[in-house]
Formats: sequence, C-alpha cells, structure tokens
Amino acid sequence: MKISERLRYISEKEAYGVFSWLGNKMSIKSSDIRLTFIYISFITFGSPVLIYVFMAFILKHKEYFKPKHKKRSVWEVE
Repeated sequence: MKISERLRYISEKEAYGVFSWLGNKMSIKSSDIRLTFIYISFITFGSPVLIYVFMAFILKHKEYFKPKHKKRSVWEVE
C-alpha cells in the first residue's frame, strides 16, 4: 500500500469519519467535503476546526443523544 493511500485510509477511517458520514447523508463525495473544509479553514483562519471537533464528538457518542424509548402512537393502548 502506498503512503498516500495509507494516509487517506487513516484520515477517512480512523479520524472519526465525520466527512464520510456527512458525505453519505448528503450524497456528496467525501473528498469534495474535505476540500471545501480546507478552503473554508484557510479563509476563516481555522474556525471550522471547532465545528469538526464538535461533530466528531457527536458522532462518537451518538447513542447518548438518541431517545432511549420508542415514542408511542396515540392509538396504542397500554
């Protein structure tokens, strides 16, 4: 495996997978999202990094943010 392929694998799979997840949800290539993130980071002096860290935290702990119980319908009888 080439070094560039290994770095891409590490960045995509090991570094939280925020851009991969976002790309799957929005049907956009994750490489396009990464490029956009890099450009915006340079223009805004790195402030999107905070958004990335927040999204990584949410993705890592998303089971705590989901409702624990199933919502019942109005028509269900106990």
